[in-house]
Amino acid sequence: MESNKRCFENRYADYSGSLLAGQGNEAVVPVVVATVERILKKVPLDAAECDGGLYDGPAGVAYALYYVSECPLFAARRDAYLKRAKHIIDVSVKCVDAEQDKNLRVAFLLGGAGIYAVAAMVYKAMGLSDFVKPLTKFRNLWEVCAPIHFLECGSDELFVGRAGYLCAALVLKQRLGIEILSTEQIKAICQAIIESGKQYARKKRKPFPLMYSYYGTEYLGAAHGLSSILQMALSYQDVLSPGERELVWQSVDFLMNQEQNCNWPAELGTMIERENELVHWCHGAPGVAYLFAKAYLINKRPQYLDTCIRCAELVWQKGLLKKGPGICHGVAGSAYVFLLLYRLTGNSKYIYRAQRFAEFLFTEEFKAGSSSVNRIYSLFEGLSGTVCFLVDLLQPDKSEFPLFSVFT
Repeated sequence: MESNKRCFENRYADYSGSLLAGQGNEAVVPVVVATVERILKKVPLDAAECDGGLYDGPAGVAYALYYVSECPLFAARRDAYLKRAKHIIDVSVKCVDAEQDKNLRVAFLLGGAGIYAVAAMVYKAMGLSDFVKPLTKFRNLWEVCAPIHFLECGSDELFVGRAGYLCAALVLKQRLGIEILSTEQIKAICQAIIESGKQYARKKRKPFPLMYSYYGTEYLGAAHGLSSILQMALSYQDVLSPGERELVWQSVDFLMNQEQNCNWPAELGTMIERENELVHWCHGAPGVAYLFAKAYLINKRPQYLDTCIRCAELVWQKGLLKKGPGICHGVAGSAYVFLLLYRLTGNSKYIYRAQRFAEFLFTEEFKAGSSSVNRIYSLFEGLSGTVCFLVDLLQPDKSEFPLFSVFT
């Protein structure tokens, strides 16, 4: 294989019936603890540096600390981690409360909605009745994103748009066990997503019913594109009318047919150049897989699972990414696809593959050959996402890509 600009060559032998020795609790727990220590040395704690939201701001570290503290294997450190998480998220909440632009407040991964959601989770985990305050702030944002064109750049995607707000509500429901938004509120947001997609598809004369753009680009992947918007529509399909539901499923099948060699182009209508191929959660198969996983969980049609399996095969070949350890376009984000497939199939081959990717993160080859990351502490680009992945490797039956619920 020619040397690839974007990924390291995967030289590992594939699964032959046994998992890796030396990747059990006694090996991985100390690595998680050491990585958390490294993160806490780097994370900025003053209000001047609280931008970046959950994506690459300090708030994402608070989520990772919360996530580790929820795992029973870290019970001894639970209180200490939650205390640090609260300290970090409190600074972020203050910044969001002071934010004048209400559109920025509604953003899930880059703004307020995600920060309020994580604050509620952290407070609740600590047993503080205060958790209701950020929840109320979160709930009040629904009116901001209900108008059909509330953002000029594109109102529907995951980072700043409606799909993200719905995703945050889903995570809160999963973690707190309560429905945050009323059925009416959810319905209003879902209807805006469908109507917005219909209008755009009609205006641009698309041969399929729903399409969206973000800053003028018709993305397909999880970060800003069609796949995560449809994934959220499926997650809330109970509130859709039969007609709306039909449009969503037609669009899911349309997207399935855009596959090129087990992958999806970053934007609609482009051909994938093999030497420049994006195999990332943000753009490409590792993120699109979650939509088809959701589709499969709902209606059990085998072609959706087959699509997920092809995504995982591509990730095994090309997922040892040079762009760092993170979950957005790094090795941990690739490895999460294997944990997803393990949950869908129960096949231990996928745990083995995730173990191999975890092992690779700590090799000299990776350290020497991967790009340096600006915010090494961050959740999506840095080590906080890696920590979530390592914790999930210890509990594969519960594993899930951070803040991206498929099983709720």
